[in-house]
Parts: sequence; structure tokens; C-alpha cells
Amino acid sequence: MIIEIQCLPSPAGTPNDAHAHIEAAIAVIQGSGVHYEVGPLGTTFEGEPDKLWPLLRQVHEAVLAAGADASVSIVKVAEGRGQSSRTMDSLTNKFR
Repeated sequence: MIIEIQCLPSPAGTPNDAHAHIEAAIAVIQGSGVHYEVGPLGTTFEGEPDKLWPLLRQVHEAVLAAGADASVSIVKVAEGRGQSSRTMDSLTNKFR
């Protein structure tokens, strides 16, 4: 399974760190041990569904726990079976 999440916290950060709330969400992904890639408009990660579904919730909630007043998360989920299963690398290698 591959998931991409874009968190849109309000406010975006703190006076001392403009991206503090987003960085809290990324830290949750980093600490999970899954393969991930931070992009300019979202973070993509991959792994087994039983691990990723709870992680997705933790990422969303990390923004609020970091001090945001509110947050909207935009999520894309891709999953296949057998030959239809793709990885982040298989989808992007051609362009790197």
C-alpha cells in the first residue's frame, strides 16, 4: 500500500518555527520505520495496510497534538494485489 498525506494545519506553525506542526507529523512517519519520502506538497509512505492505517491516523493527530488549532488532511491511498501491487520506487524510478 502507498499513502500520500498533505496536512494543512491552522496555524501552520509557531512564531519560532513556521513549519512546527508539519514537522511533528513527519516525525511520526520517520519514527514508524516505514519507507517514506517528503515532498514539497505532501509526504508519501508505503508498507503493509495493517501498519499504515493506524499510522495515517497518528500522522493526522500529530498536527493537533503539536499545537495546531485545526487541521485538514488530504489523503491518497493506492493498493493492489499480486502483480498490481506497486512501490514508490517502481512508480518514480523512470523520472530520477
